[in-house]
Amino acid sequence: MDTLYHQTNQLLQDVSDLFIRLEKETTNQEAIENDIQAKINAISANCEKLDIYVFKTPINQRPMAKMRVDQLKYDNKHIQASLNNAKSRRQRREQEKSERDQLLSRRFGHDHTEITVDYLAQEQNSLQNSHRNVDDMLSTGSNILTTLRYNRDTLKGAHRRMIDLANTLGLSNATISLIERRVAQDKYILFGGMFVTIAVIVLVVVYLT
Repeated sequence: MDTLYHQTNQLLQDVSDLFIRLEKETTNQEAIENDIQAKINAISANCEKLDIYVFKTPINQRPMAKMRVDQLKYDNKHIQASLNNAKSRRQRREQEKSERDQLLSRRFGHDHTEITVDYLAQEQNSLQNSHRNVDDMLSTGSNILTTLRYNRDTLKGAHRRMIDLANTLGLSNATISLIERRVAQDKYILFGGMFVTIAVIVLVVVYLT
């Protein structure tokens, strides 16, 4: 399980590096997005395997193992949302560029008309930028709400596991205390038996001599 866990962590690091490339490069972004999606899918598959391994771990180690796997799932869900946002932004930029190129490719007969078209193109770009900013804000807000809901569920699960772990530890402490009391009782019985045996030997020796 540890080997697969470390491999999955390495995939997360690779995805972070790919996101840095995606922000810096202006070309070949779609190919980078496909690479990120492939690694996200691999992480999801690994998490499914790790869920199976969790139930094979010892009971006292299971809560901590489950918490580690849940953290991987949360990170993977977060990067999937980030990738979706990056794809949406790229598609909007490509659409805006296509519309701008179509508009500017038109030819008019008078300079006044060309100036008017340039002004309209600038106005359209401003409106598109405002529209894109609003979409980004809405998308970011939606992702934040999704993350908060996931965090709430994760914290609830962790809380339940901590309670179960505490109950398990409480049972262990009670068992240990019972064992310690039994050992003390056995010690008294041992000493008592030794005393009685010595007394009997002494009486036998005294009466026989």
